[in-house]
Amino acid sequence: MNKVYAVGIGPGSPDQMTPQARRALAESDVIAGYTVYADLVRADFPDKEYITTPMRREADRCRQALASAQAGKTTAVICSGDAGIYGMAGLLWELSPEYPGVEIEVIPGVTAATAGAALLGAPLMHDFAVISLSDAMTPWDLIEKRLRAAASAEMILCLYNPESKKRPGYLKRACQILLEYLPAETVCGMARQIGREGESIQILSLAQLAQTAADMFTTVFIGNRTTRQIGGKMVTPRGYQTGKKKSKERL
Repeated sequence: MNKVYAVGIGPGSPDQMTPQARRALAESDVIAGYTVYADLVRADFPDKEYITTPMRREADRCRQALASAQAGKTTAVICSGDAGIYGMAGLLWELSPEYPGVEIEVIPGVTAATAGAALLGAPLMHDFAVISLSDAMTPWDLIEKRLRAAASAEMILCLYNPESKKRPGYLKRACQILLEYLPAETVCGMARQIGREGESIQILSLAQLAQTAADMFTTVFIGNRTTRQIGGKMVTPRGYQTGKKKSKERL
């Protein structure tokens, strides 16, 4: 079968990999992925052939995976979290016309937004936006525009890729923009190394967040005006107890 799976393996813990993802990897002859992610599954699938490339070599990795499938080997391209959220699913589809006859199936996974939210409490109970602060492929002025739009609309924010060694201070820049729209005491949260060794969380104010360092393994949550701490957790009320007139919207 000429098939490529785009597999979201979850944040990192084997417990957070879905049975569907595990079946796809078991059925595959070849597993392709970023070196760090390949190492996360290698112990469970030691007999597979592996294709690994470093960061910034995503197109090469996907081309090798598609060529592998075209040669008759069922191949899985793995991504942390969900393959369709900042993952390789889109790139595989973009390149697929160059590899006729290859079937692509996307396997969803637990993304950092939901896994991190579970650790912090329930910060995403209302409308929210997910924005990456990495300007490797998105210009900063467009990132800033999206931050302003989300903040002005009172949306909860989940920030991926907040900072890296090559992008120090990006989280602070984002917070300074958000402080134009949100109170300094807005409840925020950070989840680091979700599902992996060294997992940790922190709840703090937006003003404090602006002075806090992060890295590529951190997911940042910024509440809205209704978000508060309950029992040491970050919670955004959905409105079930407000007593307001019920609408016909699905709750």
